[in-house]
Amino acid sequence: MKKILLSFGLAVLTSGFAIAQDNHAGHNHGAASPASAGNVQAVTQPAVTATSLKPENMEFKVDIHDFGTIAEGPDAEVKFEFKNTGKEPIIVATATASCGCTAPEYSKEPVLPGKKGYIKAVYHSAGRPGPFNKAITVTSNAGVKVLTIKGTVEKAPESSVPANKSMMKAN
Repeated sequence: MKKILLSFGLAVLTSGFAIAQDNHAGHNHGAASPASAGNVQAVTQPAVTATSLKPENMEFKVDIHDFGTIAEGPDAEVKFEFKNTGKEPIIVATATASCGCTAPEYSKEPVLPGKKGYIKAVYHSAGRPGPFNKAITVTSNAGVKVLTIKGTVEKAPESSVPANKSMMKAN
């Protein structure tokens, strides 16, 4: 529990420093601020507040999904559902993937006690043959939860059509 609270506190402090730096960057006499350079995202999600909720109040059926072997090219997706077993609404602030090859989506509305919410993970397999193991970090007012997707992407077969069409002769 202490580790979770320390992680949460560190995340809040880091966000505060990023915002403070962004506000200070406006005094750079025309230089691009980190936010305008795309290095810092503006916080637009609901504030994560300390409540009586605990990570165990966000009950997932599974927190690891193994896709097994999938074909290279099509996206693979899974929807992790959770139930709010606490007495207060759960507000998911962010869901971030460990790399750009995975795109998470999540319940935007507060998840009321006894109701279900979701975290959806989409893995982009194109150009990524081989095994993968990716983490999706979910931050909410119930704490931080890490979900995992894994599997193996089977390389797409080479096409029998030449890559350079100009080499083909017309009859």
